Amino acid sequence: MIVRVKLRKGRAIVRNRRKNTQLALAGAALLYPTSLMAYVLGVWRLASDMGAAGEFTAYGLLSHWQVWMGIGALLNGAAFVLTRYGRGEDLPDLGVLRFGKPRPESQ
Repeated sequence: MIVRVKLRKGRAIVRNRRKNTQLALAGAALLYPTSLMAYVLGVWRLASDMGAAGEFTAYGLLSHWQVWMGIGALLNGAAFVLTRYGRGEDLPDLGVLRFGKPRPESQ
């Protein structure tokens, strides 16, 4: 006995290089306010050091304003990259950043 199942035609399968673009946009939407909160904590700590604000409550590594500003910059950069990825734009080329002594030019 041969059984044939006839299915309706659906959407054609399209191979897309970029996956989870909506998830990337949602993550970026959450990272922007988080980076703003880190910047605010950094400014609060800096103002506390100058005596212009109340006492900062954190102790240890997270009691330095440089750490909060660095965390804010990293979160902001990650949100920027996720937004570009989610919109289908080209990602920034980080290969142009070189640290240390320049390499000698080969001839």
